Amino acid sequence: MDTALILAILVSALRTATPLILAALGELVVEKAGCVNLGVEGMMLVGAVAGFAIGLSTGNFTLAFIAGAIAGMLLSLIFGVLVLYFQVNQYAAGLALTILGGGASAFWGQAWQGQNMRGLQPVEVPFLADLPVLGTVFSRLDLVVYFALAATIAVALILVRTRVGLVLRAVGENHDSAHALGFSVVRVRFAAIAFGGAFAGMGGAYLSCVITPLWIEGMTAGRGWIAVALVVFATWKPARLVLGAWLFGLVSVMQIHGQGLGVAVPSHVLAMLPYLVTILVLVLISRDATRIRLSAPGCLGKPFRPAA
Repeated sequence: MDTALILAILVSALRTATPLILAALGELVVEKAGCVNLGVEGMMLVGAVAGFAIGLSTGNFTLAFIAGAIAGMLLSLIFGVLVLYFQVNQYAAGLALTILGGGASAFWGQAWQGQNMRGLQPVEVPFLADLPVLGTVFSRLDLVVYFALAATIAVALILVRTRVGLVLRAVGENHDSAHALGFSVVRVRFAAIAFGGAFAGMGGAYLSCVITPLWIEGMTAGRGWIAVALVVFATWKPARLVLGAWLFGLVSVMQIHGQGLGVAVPSHVLAMLPYLVTILVLVLISRDATRIRLSAPGCLGKPFRPAA
């Protein structure tokens, strides 16, 4: 395998991992606040169709990503109202959100089926593009790839270094104590859920506007579920989450090259390899059940009922 091919695979892997990083990062913030939103797949799908529709209509990628974020956030707010105000079971509400998002995106996306758009062009960051060997990789990446990594660092710092992060973690660890201290548990969780929806929507928009770039019904192909799994197996650590997403991206690209080279393995087996390898590796990494239990927010998935 020559150097040019290796670099091309690295570029494709980083781009393929980006929607997963965005969606998983949003879910991590939601779970840090004590909620589990299993509707990531549905939010990514509505973000994908909204982003593609606006991107194709206007030719403006910024508007496309904003539209994707708004669509994902609006769907997530339905989840927020159900679980925070009507005390609906979080897992059931999340599953319903996935079904709703899948159906709504299929309905709204009919008008955009079969059309394609010009993908987002890469940008050259002066210092990074000048690096030997890896400079070739950095010069082929677009702004959203850098945005996803910058957002990961920002979220990691906010969670551990700021008062906002401290309040969010306090609500997730013990909502009764946070409520007794005067923090609005519902407001904090609602904001976290909206953040998670916006990032899932952006992940979907990146998929339809940059990776493909076209709209296909059900195009997320289970990435929303992988994002949810990444958060748990990464033990709610942003850095581990990124590594898991990169692994998924790398295996995804390798299986495409494998099909192109005519590897004597059925294509559907190759297609499921990214999911299988990612889950397998993450399970091995997180096989310490005690660490998982200690890392999980104390009130994860528990409904909050303020004392009268």
